[in-house]
Amino acid sequence: MSSENKIRILIIDDHTMFREGVKRVIDMEEDFEVVGQAGDGEAAVQLVQELEPDVILMDINLPGMNGVEATEAVLRYSPDSKIIILSIHDDESYVFRTLQSGAKGYLLKEMDIEALSEAIRAVHEGGAYIHPKVTGKLVEEFRRLKQQDTAERTGEEPLIRVTDPSELRDEYEIYQLLTKREFEVLQLMAQGKSNKAIGEALFISEKTVKNHVSSILQKMKVQDRTQAVIEAIKNGWVNIER
Repeated sequence: MSSENKIRILIIDDHTMFREGVKRVIDMEEDFEVVGQAGDGEAAVQLVQELEPDVILMDINLPGMNGVEATEAVLRYSPDSKIIILSIHDDESYVFRTLQSGAKGYLLKEMDIEALSEAIRAVHEGGAYIHPKVTGKLVEEFRRLKQQDTAERTGEEPLIRVTDPSELRDEYEIYQLLTKREFEVLQLMAQGKSNKAIGEALFISEKTVKNHVSSILQKMKVQDRTQAVIEAIKNGWVNIER
């Protein structure tokens, strides 16, 4: 594949060995190309202007200007930049903060090759990507905030959403949209499970899970897993156990 058709990636992390490790993984994908590396936020801003990468992998813990501040600085100069935050923190507060700063993705540094590749492609294509391990916590926080908002507006405790599709109101006839198996996959996605973990839970192959996920995204008319889960929560199709 010619370099013109490859996804151009910039890696920003203050640990040289980690950067090199990520670069080796990226170099294994024929449609990826690392165009630059740096170890701090100030250099990131400069390199983005010089190299115009398609996707930026940004460590959240950088010396001086941290990853969130660097993301905001990059976006001031280049509003269309697509940034994925790399972090060791799985706390949902970190995710909210980075998304508010304008990042399009959030990956834990314990990511596997599949997650890294999937995140880069999803963000490059205009979507978003949240590490599967964090998704469950993010959705739980979203549910908590929604319940709190409902309680504040009505003065009453909001009703607990059901998870059995047969009990949903008519306008939520999810089985007219998704198959029973797709609904099961969606439930497990909402729990933050990876494709591999979903396959093990449902006794199906990882490839079959990927096919189901693609079908779910298409039917729900969303771009990525996170949007699918959030929409499902908003519609009351799935719920995270207390």
